[in-house]
Amino acid sequence: MFPSPEKLFTLAKNKRKETQKFLKQLRKKPPKQLDNIMMDLHREAFASFDCLTCANCCKTTGPLFTDQDINRISKHLKMSARDFEDTYLKVDEDGDKVLQQVPCTFLGADNYCSIYDVRPKACREYPHTDRKKFYQINSLTLQNVEICPAGYVIVERLKEKLLQL
Repeated sequence: MFPSPEKLFTLAKNKRKETQKFLKQLRKKPPKQLDNIMMDLHREAFASFDCLTCANCCKTTGPLFTDQDINRISKHLKMSARDFEDTYLKVDEDGDKVLQQVPCTFLGADNYCSIYDVRPKACREYPHTDRKKFYQINSLTLQNVEICPAGYVIVERLKEKLLQL
């Protein structure tokens, strides 16, 4: 049902232009019920997908850290926000605070996150397929379908579903 992370990259790459075109059209003219459709597809996919069998997002990409994330996580780790930033984060070319390295420092060998209860907002919301106005995040979605098997399946099912409307 869900492609392995190894197969996912090839599948997504082969459909990249098609998906890019689809997302561009979706942005121009999103169906009125898109948020509801996406929420249903997201729930359906994640009802049968176990992120712990994959963790490809944690292994290959790093989230953006907001000041709220930094404060929450550093408090949890019993360190100052400054020490947390110095130890784990860097500022990228866009000026965003991101992990110094991937895979994520907080990812265990068992694919469990050691800061799961206080993880960054970007991690809690990943792959962003259940957000309102989904059509506004085309470039992010295009990246995420190459990383997240569930995200890939959700977008492919969205393509099929919208053809039926």
